[in-house]
Amino acid sequence: MINHTGGDKLTKIYVLDTNVLLQDPYAIYAFEDNEIVIPAAVLEEIDSKKRNMDEIGRHARQVARLMDNLREKGKLHQKIQLDNGGSIRVELNHRSFQCLKDTFLELNNDNRIIAVALNLKKEEETKPHPRPVILVSKDALVRIKADALGLEAEDFLNDRVINFDAIYEGFQELYVSEESINQFYLDKTLQLKELTKGVFFPNQFVVLKSVTNQSSAISIVDKKGKQLEPCLFGQDTVWGIKARNVQQIMSLELLLREDIELVTLVGKAGTGKTLLALAAGLLQTEDLKIYKKLMIARPILPVGKDIGYLPGEKEEKLRPWLQPIYDNLEFLFNTKISGEIDKILAGISSIQVEAITYIRGRSIPEQFMIIDEAQNLTKHEVKTILTRVGEGTKIVLMGDPQQVDHPYLDEYNNGLTYVVEKMKDQTFSGHVKLSKGERSRLAQIAADIL
Repeated sequence: MINHTGGDKLTKIYVLDTNVLLQDPYAIYAFEDNEIVIPAAVLEEIDSKKRNMDEIGRHARQVARLMDNLREKGKLHQKIQLDNGGSIRVELNHRSFQCLKDTFLELNNDNRIIAVALNLKKEEETKPHPRPVILVSKDALVRIKADALGLEAEDFLNDRVINFDAIYEGFQELYVSEESINQFYLDKTLQLKELTKGVFFPNQFVVLKSVTNQSSAISIVDKKGKQLEPCLFGQDTVWGIKARNVQQIMSLELLLREDIELVTLVGKAGTGKTLLALAAGLLQTEDLKIYKKLMIARPILPVGKDIGYLPGEKEEKLRPWLQPIYDNLEFLFNTKISGEIDKILAGISSIQVEAITYIRGRSIPEQFMIIDEAQNLTKHEVKTILTRVGEGTKIVLMGDPQQVDHPYLDEYNNGLTYVVEKMKDQTFSGHVKLSKGERSRLAQIAADIL
């Protein structure tokens, strides 16, 4: 897998799969001075998606507009020069399925796209100086089938915010002298330049550990990234919930501080993200009256039929997807009877459980807003949500980037990872990656090894 922003200047032919363009309509400009080939089957697939009222449909319409604008420069089937030095053309003459008929029998769009790339490769091999032909697809099975046919295939990596496991964790350990830890407890501050030459971000946590004994201290970097300050709220009991580990202490610190308007929490199932966020939201909305409303939302990504097929009104349709939130609310309100949480929420107008679908177009001021399962949001969707945030609102994005259900997203290009990386140097944001499960011993082991 190669990131196409760099590399050698050897002219190559890149055949793009539909999912590349539906993930990033501007992908045609990401291949430098090489030739881009769009199979006719790709245009047909994009055409079938253009009426969708979701992110895929929006990208399909954007691709159509970009391609239509390129027509002003010439005929698309004859090759059109791009401003970045490369070229693009729609392939109409290499659709023969003969090269695949004995291997992959079904004439579907995936195989048609592979056939185009394979026929181009065979044509190039007849030339004195053949150019490499590379199929680019977000679909792992398409890449596997291409490889089985001797065709070079790559994932499209330009949309990735980070590579591999380099996601920002929001904290780090720092081994210091016993005197430095004592000084921190005494003065309530410590200059980072006296401890290390490393670079730190605002609101990043630093766990100070003694090099000589077991003493330690949890600190947070100030807004300027220059000194360490003590945590103020992380060890408080919040709606009957108390942090059980260091990362939960950090999480509560971010959730309870009014000067931090954007909080991102990343972690496996059972690490306490949702419960901590709900407890902090209830405290600041119901008890302290800092915010007028607590809004909890999550994206609707059904496995099977869409929400419209379910019977009932909106609330009844949403309940199966929002049930994990209700489970946590039942725990916090200590309900014993089935359906009791619905009566409680009906009597508290300041708590709203919603689906992301119904947030678009709204302005959301003075609210404590929790977005669960944010790893299933695209960059555009998470931008849409954050630009809805009004004055005095605190927003919490949380999820597990390793549990992505969206067909065109992965651990490295989803909306949650995007926000974590892009906002880590902002003075109003904070982030923690939780790793220790606290749901139960079984849940922790299952999350780690299954």
